[in-house]
Amino acid sequence: MKIGYARVSTQEQDLALQLDALAKEGCEKIFQEKASGAQRDRPELQAALGYMRKGDTLVVWKIDRLARSMKQLIETIESFQERGIGLKSLQDPIDTSSPSGKLVFHIFAALAEFERGVIRERTTAGLRAARERGRVGGRPPALSAKDLQAAKAMLKDSELTVAAVARRLNVAASTLYRHIPHARSASLETD
Repeated sequence: MKIGYARVSTQEQDLALQLDALAKEGCEKIFQEKASGAQRDRPELQAALGYMRKGDTLVVWKIDRLARSMKQLIETIESFQERGIGLKSLQDPIDTSSPSGKLVFHIFAALAEFERGVIRERTTAGLRAARERGRVGGRPPALSAKDLQAAKAMLKDSELTVAAVARRLNVAASTLYRHIPHARSASLETD
């Protein structure tokens, strides 16, 4: 099944040209919206993608109606591949039902994989360089040694709940349980 998606960026723009072309292409259902392409949350695009099933093809007037950046386009095309959905652009040479269109699709996927690899390499190199300079990555601990000691002391008081102690230390109760797994057990008596 061919599903159409038409988009213009502003309320003043007209969708007629795109709608006519999508109807002429044989789209059985057409989703349309007026929203910026830079906007990630496009309800009609999400509705179109939710409506589609494996083997369906999303048809757009032009590829920039679907995505505004190469990164966004690659992510979108990857999700299509995972779901077995095709893509056809009426103004660009992309049609995954043809051998050349499939080639373009695979080139986009290869670019995405390359980009992920480069990002992973840069991240690893950056972390290694930071460690060599004595910096340790990650979030600072939610509880200092002094806070942990105070928490243990407060938890010895049977009148105070774990939630009350957590509130006093301005952390979640789960943080206390992570640092003190048996927050209400007798093991606190020996600490």
